[in-house]
Amino acid sequence: MKSFLCSLFVAVALSSCSKTGDAVNVQTLDQDFISAWNSRDTGKITGMMADDVAFVQGNAHWKGKDEVSQKWVSATVATISNLKTSVSSSGVDANTAYEAGTFSVDVAPAAPGEAAGFGEGNYIFLWKKAADNTWKLSYAQLEDLPVQRRQ
Repeated sequence: MKSFLCSLFVAVALSSCSKTGDAVNVQTLDQDFISAWNSRDTGKITGMMADDVAFVQGNAHWKGKDEVSQKWVSATVATISNLKTSVSSSGVDANTAYEAGTFSVDVAPAAPGEAAGFGEGNYIFLWKKAADNTWKLSYAQLEDLPVQRRQ
């Protein structure tokens, strides 16, 4: 009986350790992504995306790492800086994690001599655990207000 109870205790202890070890900190994932964006590290940004990542912003709906990297990341990373987020909601389970809230950015002038701007809006980032146990950005949605001119 003692060996059965001892085995049961070991099994419970090991299963509880593996569950906490599987948890991911979604705030850390998002902050790593934001840091890469603000550093304009397109290689790191793209490396954080799943092969089948989807991006939605207004009428723009892009699918796949190549298209999202080309049409969102490469096309805008040089004109958007100082990305900040304010989290409204987040959640995590064994295979998915999400964070949603509001964002703000500084926007470079469209042409020399024009004023810089700032933008703000809502966002959601959805992360999924890949087969190799890394976490990849699976879905990003940005809904922004019109860019405001800096005074």
